[in-house]
Amino acid sequence: MSKEEQQAELIRHQADRISELEAVVAKLMALVEKQASQIEKQGIEIAALKEQLGRSSRNSSKPPSSDGPAEPPRAKKRSKGRKRGGQVGHKAHKRELEPSQKAETIVVCLPDRCGRCDTPLGGRDLEPLRHQVFDLPKVVAGFVEYQLHARVCNCGCVTRAQLPPGVPRGAFGPGVVAAAALLMGVYRLSKRMVPELMRDLFGLNMSVGAVVGCQKLASEAIAAPVEEARTHAIEQPIKHADETGWHEGASRARAWLWALVTPLVAVFMIHARRNTDAATALLGRAAGVLVTDRHGAYGWWPDKRRQFCWSHLKRDVVAILERGGESEEIGKSLLEEIDRMFYWWHRVRDGTLKRQSFEVYMRSLQIRFEAMLEVGKACSHPKTSKTCSKLHSHRASLWTFVRVKGVEPTNNVAEQTVRHAVLLRKVSYGTHSQAGSRFIERILTVHATLRRQRRNILAFLQEACAAKLYDRPAPSLLPVAASRVELAQAA
Repeated sequence: MSKEEQQAELIRHQADRISELEAVVAKLMALVEKQASQIEKQGIEIAALKEQLGRSSRNSSKPPSSDGPAEPPRAKKRSKGRKRGGQVGHKAHKRELEPSQKAETIVVCLPDRCGRCDTPLGGRDLEPLRHQVFDLPKVVAGFVEYQLHARVCNCGCVTRAQLPPGVPRGAFGPGVVAAAALLMGVYRLSKRMVPELMRDLFGLNMSVGAVVGCQKLASEAIAAPVEEARTHAIEQPIKHADETGWHEGASRARAWLWALVTPLVAVFMIHARRNTDAATALLGRAAGVLVTDRHGAYGWWPDKRRQFCWSHLKRDVVAILERGGESEEIGKSLLEEIDRMFYWWHRVRDGTLKRQSFEVYMRSLQIRFEAMLEVGKACSHPKTSKTCSKLHSHRASLWTFVRVKGVEPTNNVAEQTVRHAVLLRKVSYGTHSQAGSRFIERILTVHATLRRQRRNILAFLQEACAAKLYDRPAPSLLPVAASRVELAQAA
């Protein structure tokens, strides 16, 4: 083989080797890209798992009771240097003495001799020091017996007398029915504990089945007033809405308890879903200003007439801050503006800052906050970018409380109202049937509404049950109707 041929063969061999190496490099590059993609995906998953593991009441909607032992304690409020108890100028809350004429017995206590020199004393004190001791009398449930006689006609027919009109066909009157409903729905006693309490306090024997019958009657008695209250709440100019988990049916299927809260009326609803259909069933139509969290079920409400809860927003911002890196700087800036807003708002609420000044201060804060949301939209962290984008697209819902007087920046009103229902769920584990759910909806509505109006719940339930038993118009839960009744009774 000539020298030229050897060189040509060497070149072909080197070219083949280069092709082999290029194929190996391409394969390695593909492997590197695949591994880099896997590493990136795993990094995102690890970050998401860390964030999920780090969720607490500070950065999510989890309740404080779910915080683990490793969770740092909440920062204590700065001490103002005041002693415990009532402060100077605090309005005293003390028991007022009842008129002496209402006392069952008046015991006159006269000193016989002088406490210093032992001289016999006489005369009477025109303004003695009055000391009143209250106690509960022994209460035994009373009853009326109806004896239904039978008479025999000459034709051999036996005729039995009927109960007079208006007499309950059951064994219990409106007082017992109302008390049983109150114990179950307001004081959270189980159906097995209600008979025990009735027996211990009133000497009244009841079965669990009788308690269920009282529940059914009470639920029917308050159905119309509750529906009237719902119609009233829907029309109010400012309202709050919230929802919490519930269990329904023998299998304890997942359900949701919804609440619509206005200054004087609160309405509850149990629904199988936590979606737009459920929110529409509760709210009816978009009337007035609605204060909620950012749950998508309320997305059909116009942004300019909706107020996001800033307490929820603050937790979202804390979650952004705790992601670190670029998110940390964005979260820190947003959190500073939120804290500044709450400081000003608390001063407005306390009367140390005029609302006109607050509205002026909020103009610059609004500009800075929305500008930082624009920065957050371009953040490399997908969750931070998503949160900032959503807040920016619904930014009108951030500032309704600044534009509309009377609107709160938080949804605390609704969350506090739902708290009683949450405790009831924990001890009852939900409701067994649709009828039980309707009773819970209605009794929670009665309880929350009358508490807001400072009206007596037992008196209302007794009146409603009497109206049901004796075929009379049901009482109203509306504050205007209640005041009319009180004025009529006073006249």
